Amino acid sequence: MSLPIIRTPKARADLLRVWSYIADDNEKAADAMLDRFERTFAMLADSPLAGRARPEVAEGLRSFAVGSYVVFYRAMPEAVAVVRVLNGFQDIPAADFS
Repeated sequence: MSLPIIRTPKARADLLRVWSYIADDNEKAADAMLDRFERTFAMLADSPLAGRARPEVAEGLRSFAVGSYVVFYRAMPEAVAVVRVLNGFQDIPAADFS
């Protein structure tokens, strides 16, 4: 049974930033990238432990790469909470995961 996906306000803002950045050059590519994220979220809803544990970043945090981006999430008994969606080249430990 799939768990519900919760997108935090920061994750929603990250997704909008990704879409806007890509859409500056190509809206279809931006839409396709969001589709990739949504497929990844659906997979994580079915297999919440699929991502790598990231205790060095924050307690209980996991990550899963999607292209050059990294989805940071928490697998909870009742839901999967997408916390941030960041470019893999960003300074990830400095990002806010609260």
